[in-house]
Amino acid sequence: MPSELTILRKENSELQSILHEKSATIESQNIEIERLETELRLLRLKLFAPKSEKIALDDPEVQSRLFNEAEAASGEEEEPSGEIEVASHQRKQGGRRPLPEKLPRIEQVHDIPEAQKVCACGCQLTCIGQEVTEELDIIPRQARVIRHIRPKYACRRCEGTESEKGAVQIAPPPVQLLPKTIATPGLLASVVVEKFADGLPLYRQAARFSREGIEISRATLSNWVVKVGILCWPLIDVLKENLPASPLINADETPVQVLGEPGRANTTKSYMWLFRGMPPPGHVVIFEYRTTRSAEEILKQYLTGYTGCVQTDGYIGYEALSKMSVKHAGCWAHARRKFVEVVQAVEKVARKAKERRGGNAGVAVLKIRRLYELEQMAQDRRLTGADLVNFRREHALPLLEEFKGWLEARVGSTPPKGLLGTAMNYTLKQWKRLVFYVDDPNVGLDNNPAENAIRPFAVGRNYAELSFMRSLSWPREVTY
Repeated sequence: MPSELTILRKENSELQSILHEKSATIESQNIEIERLETELRLLRLKLFAPKSEKIALDDPEVQSRLFNEAEAASGEEEEPSGEIEVASHQRKQGGRRPLPEKLPRIEQVHDIPEAQKVCACGCQLTCIGQEVTEELDIIPRQARVIRHIRPKYACRRCEGTESEKGAVQIAPPPVQLLPKTIATPGLLASVVVEKFADGLPLYRQAARFSREGIEISRATLSNWVVKVGILCWPLIDVLKENLPASPLINADETPVQVLGEPGRANTTKSYMWLFRGMPPPGHVVIFEYRTTRSAEEILKQYLTGYTGCVQTDGYIGYEALSKMSVKHAGCWAHARRKFVEVVQAVEKVARKAKERRGGNAGVAVLKIRRLYELEQMAQDRRLTGADLVNFRREHALPLLEEFKGWLEARVGSTPPKGLLGTAMNYTLKQWKRLVFYVDDPNVGLDNNPAENAIRPFAVGRNYAELSFMRSLSWPREVTY
């Protein structure tokens, strides 16, 4: 029979095993609680805080260094090894920009009274110069009515006869963009630009016309917009033909809800896709509506046969590009955004304690910021082509290699489902695409050109004016 000591040792071993299992469960639950609390704080920030990625930290130097709209200084940075020094460069001088020379000038002379033009000694003062300041004045938009008058002519001698000689003569009516409407091309252009470029919904435009004493219904404006869109199809076809001439195409998509679409509820989510290229001598931006976010079909439509570079975010639908002959570049702004979310979510909790996880996210943001600073420096020097590639290889590539090593050293000890783990894994998964820009002078750090192009549509999508689709039978795919 086993001794009492053996029995106690066995029981102790079992208790130690149970204790270890409970400790592991508690640790796992603590990690999950921390993740959920972090996501809850981030959700509250998205709902109630300003929609900005700028981060204010304790370091005043970090707070003061901004480099573009989406990139702000951040992070509790540790001393980096192998600091790279870059030669100083010239910066543009600040100050107020001059008003365009093409604007008409109205001169107003503000002179002193004649009595003050006499010196105390009795001598007449002489004008020795003048000071000129300029102000910008805006005249509220003016509406006017264009009356088309067509005189009629008839022969009095042949009046009342049935011969062709007695026919009334009148000039043909002027050509209208939309026949049998009151809209001139200028009015139509104003409505379309305010709707799609400025995000001003049609019901607000109708109210604005009403304040000016002009009654144009929302339905009338909707019909005008639809008909103008149809007239633009040939132009859109030309833009599509020119898009492949660009060495770089930026692609993006944004959700939208369409009202009154046949066979679909008003709350069903649809998507507006965007393709932006830079074929010489200008740039092309094409919007196209789709009922789903499925990327493969629309990518084949626009990029079949294209051999240049396509820059996108990390949406999994863009994996379809790997089956095509294109090069695929990633977006550093999206990678940075995920680290920014970590900093924002733990900022209030970890600012004083300098929590390790939040601090790591701040370090990552700071490292990405350095890449943007180098890119800004290259732009200031107006580097292009091989000079830009050499600059990136010399200065940005060492930072990228150091950043990748930094991520790989920490990702294994970071909970993969947490915000920080998600950010690290996303960056490493996208790494090949994120560093692609180094060797291609046509590619930038991020996909912001596409986001900036799609932003006017996103601003106005909360006031979707697509209900006119209810009464229309479209002869082809709707393209904006």
